[in-house]
Amino acid sequence: MASKRSQKADRIRHVMATEGDSVERNALGFNDGRYESVARLEDYDAYKDRARAIKEDAIERLPELIEAVRETVEANGGTVYVANDAADANRYVRELARERAAETVVKSKSMTTEEIDLNEHLEAEGCAVWETDLGEFVLQVADEAPSHLVAPAIHQSREEIATLFNERFEPEEPLETAQELTEFAREYLGERIEEADMGVTGANFVTADTGTIALVTSEGNARKTVAVPDTHVAVAGVEKIIPTFEDLQPFVELIARSGTGQDITSYVSLFSPPVSTPPVDFDDDEPIADDPNDREFHLVLLDNGRMAMRDDDQLRETLYCIRCSACANSCANFQSVGGHVFGGETYSGGIATGWEAGVHGQESADEFNDLCTGCSRCVNQCPVKIDIPWINTVVRNRRNRGADEGQLDFLVEGLTPDEEPAGLDLQKRFFGNFATLAKLGSATAPVSNWMANTPPSRLLMERVLGIDRRRELPTFERETFVEWFRNRDVPRPVDAEYHAVVYPDLYTNHVRTDRGKATVRTLEALGVAVEVPEVASSGRAPLSQGMIATAEGHAHEVSADLEPYLEAGYDVVVIEPSDLAMFRGEYERLLGGSRYESLADRSYEVFEYVYGLLENGTDPTPLRGGDAARGVGSDIAYHSHCQQRTLELEAYTTAVLDQLGYDVVTSDVECCGMAGSFGYKIEYYELSMDVGDRLGEQFETSDTADRTVVASGTSCLEQLDALLSRQPQHPISLVAPNGSD
Repeated sequence: MASKRSQKADRIRHVMATEGDSVERNALGFNDGRYESVARLEDYDAYKDRARAIKEDAIERLPELIEAVRETVEANGGTVYVANDAADANRYVRELARERAAETVVKSKSMTTEEIDLNEHLEAEGCAVWETDLGEFVLQVADEAPSHLVAPAIHQSREEIATLFNERFEPEEPLETAQELTEFAREYLGERIEEADMGVTGANFVTADTGTIALVTSEGNARKTVAVPDTHVAVAGVEKIIPTFEDLQPFVELIARSGTGQDITSYVSLFSPPVSTPPVDFDDDEPIADDPNDREFHLVLLDNGRMAMRDDDQLRETLYCIRCSACANSCANFQSVGGHVFGGETYSGGIATGWEAGVHGQESADEFNDLCTGCSRCVNQCPVKIDIPWINTVVRNRRNRGADEGQLDFLVEGLTPDEEPAGLDLQKRFFGNFATLAKLGSATAPVSNWMANTPPSRLLMERVLGIDRRRELPTFERETFVEWFRNRDVPRPVDAEYHAVVYPDLYTNHVRTDRGKATVRTLEALGVAVEVPEVASSGRAPLSQGMIATAEGHAHEVSADLEPYLEAGYDVVVIEPSDLAMFRGEYERLLGGSRYESLADRSYEVFEYVYGLLENGTDPTPLRGGDAARGVGSDIAYHSHCQQRTLELEAYTTAVLDQLGYDVVTSDVECCGMAGSFGYKIEYYELSMDVGDRLGEQFETSDTADRTVVASGTSCLEQLDALLSRQPQHPISLVAPNGSD
């Protein structure tokens, strides 16, 4: 296992060194463009709701819509073939090429034809196959696989493409600029299109009521591929069908904005083929064909596992995907490594796990599935609101449960406090059971801290558990946050208007007890009657390892522990954003019903709660303002936790800090890169630090280098501590009244 982790680290290191700069520059550009473009779109969320509803309806009625498409396309003069799998689809297209004696086939960009390896099958039939999308053409010349759903050559720089073209085509004058490269490709591929016997496209959408094929592209090659050859074949997954032509509207508004950050892409082509060919100036001005009957159109609708995904409650949402790549562009890990690491046989990015598991099989998703850290930044960016982290968690859980059993697994299984089967990776089991480790660490501190940090212990942990020696370990407190609260000699208010439980999350209870104490002092100073009872850990740790059954057990324990307080009218104040995200998000799946709703409705992030108190008239005077905090600085550089941003809670912290007189500058990176246990794992340590560098650079500018650094999440604080010479702190420690803890 250690060797496998080392190989994975080597692979990631190599791709970051060779492709990382281009991937980062382009993915960040797309992501920034998306933020700007969707901000200009009125009713953005309404478009997303409508798009989601259309896809839900379409997948629900898919068998009916397939037959509707068959009827409309055939009424238009085309042919529909529903292929069961890749082999069936390839056989059908090969037979078409053979029957028409096709020597040259031109293609527009299509991930579905990548999925079935259509090029290789047509070449085996003796056809010369040419990709006419510029990015796909570059990869065809380079003999490489796509690294991005929308921009397949995102990992290539202009200089690398120029070298590739000059070596392969030996032009009279060396190609150098983007314009020269584009003009060369256009002329070269124009000749291939002119001589083509068959054109193959994909389809972004297929409308059932009109048989219309919608192609959304940035180049004009798809239109030429459709219009020039006598035979047009469109290969599309069955999930591309939507009920009506009018249903296209929200997707046209969303797809370019979500993918490349453009308000609308250069070409939105709607065909109801067979189409009349427009005049093409090859030898004369006459149309190649002036009657649709002179042309052939074949729509190949591909199943290849999609109908089984439709019947799978956990993978079904994958079929709503419109392959815009917003999930990839907004993913911090993808921004560093691209699809050649964060991808499988065909698909890349966060949603790739669902696609790969569905169309190629579970094992195709195994290698890259752990690169989804569950940070959830993709959730709000997805134009059809797919819960991509949950799909990744489910696939991880299935992988865990399909692991082979080892000889001593019966012993491991019997000694571990989880609900997982034998064979589970020891590293996952270790991090998934951090609650037990934390209890032991506190009970035996400071000996536990000393023991853990001795060189032999670090070496053993690295070899056996894959915990990187370069990462500093957490230091356990002997007195837990709960014990501190229980042992205090502070009178409780008897007539308080507000009553709150401060949730003792794992890190606040055992490691960063200072932020828990600061939270108690803050709330009590604002007149809140506070309780800090023993409550089970949220289950975030096992869930992040794909240990769903164990996480579900934690959820039920938390619910039972907090239920008496909820019934008594207490609110629940949560310091760690990832735990609040559990209460408001995953607990709906793990608990369901009224138990989920009562906890989700009454749980608040700590600054969200403070903000609410101040908005309802509570006097903020007891809190330390910017002037009073001159000792640590009133100028703040603030990083909000990724899941806190997804929950749209960042503004509460900045609003409270602003009100108290602090000058706040915020980071705008999607994630710090630490992501719980992810940054501890030896195979991902360098990737974690590479992601973190983007955050570190933002806090080392001339405007931020002297500011006090604060962050909301445990992982963010650990990462910033490793990246900066200044020690970061939780913002609640800044505003809490001084106290003798």
